[in-house]
Amino acid sequence: MRLGLNLGYWGTALAGDTTLVTEAERLGYDSVWTAEAYGSDAVTPLAYLAARTERIRLGSGILQMPARTPAMTAMTAATLDEMSGGRFLLGLGVSGPQVVEGWHGRPFGKPLRVTREYVEIVRKILAGDEPVEFDGDYYQMPYRGPGSTGMGKALKLISKPRNRNLPIYLAAIGPSNVRLTAEIADGWLPVFYSPEQARSVFRPLLDEGFARSAQEGKADRFDTAVSVFVSLDDDLDRAFLAAKPMISLYIGGMGAKGKNFYHDLAHRYGYGEAADRIQEAYLAGHKLEAMRAVPDALVDEVSLVGSRDRIADRLDVWKESGITTLIAATTDLPTVRTLAELVL
Repeated sequence: MRLGLNLGYWGTALAGDTTLVTEAERLGYDSVWTAEAYGSDAVTPLAYLAARTERIRLGSGILQMPARTPAMTAMTAATLDEMSGGRFLLGLGVSGPQVVEGWHGRPFGKPLRVTREYVEIVRKILAGDEPVEFDGDYYQMPYRGPGSTGMGKALKLISKPRNRNLPIYLAAIGPSNVRLTAEIADGWLPVFYSPEQARSVFRPLLDEGFARSAQEGKADRFDTAVSVFVSLDDDLDRAFLAAKPMISLYIGGMGAKGKNFYHDLAHRYGYGEAADRIQEAYLAGHKLEAMRAVPDALVDEVSLVGSRDRIADRLDVWKESGITTLIAATTDLPTVRTLAELVL
């Protein structure tokens, strides 16, 4: 099991201090990941880190597909990969209706179709074989629809990509999205992953996706790269509490009522009653109440919390669940060092 480091949103974590990342690289961490929602973008920090590191791989966790055309994403991926000496990992996600339509001003559409078309176009561009033409439900290249001048021309990248098979990861937790990820992507970026329930909740979906893939033996090469909140603290109650604000935010506020993928996942894990309380409180503006409604048992399933010995014991469960990369969500240097001792 490899180790990664999740920095989250750049403006809310370390800003320009790269000590955590350079130490993770020295310790043998495989990758570092940055995120975006509607604040800092994920690309600029990775370029910054590329100049200050030598070996650690650089992942976008994730780039929002509605924020960029497939061509812009392919250009960005090729550029970052070249600048970093071939270390870039392209993580993509559709985001949710509130961000897609409220922030990016685009229709949410059918996420499965959008994702399939987007990944196919990015792969065509990075392959660099010929000018790209594509006629899909959501993307047309060249564009010939309303408002078109009719002068669009099929193009290909001017420069030759360093890696024609640059790894593409997809963020997914819904059943259909997980199945699609196993079919068309090289890796999976789940959040709030429960190692105890992975075999019943996720394994059948992944296997279905692998079976649909045209790549023989894909399951053996597929990277399940799970972002895990880590709170190293001998005070277990305090360690549990540290994880609850993020969990309540996602279950309660990352989406509207009836359209929240994280709320749905909590239901699939058997925490439906608690998830409903969290969402009701959060949407009513009672964030502290929502946080208190997060069960310790749920925190323990999807996080690594407690003393060094307790985390060491829990790591065995994560390893046995089939994940290949554990991406630690922490900005604490002692925690980064402890995980390296326990895993690497």
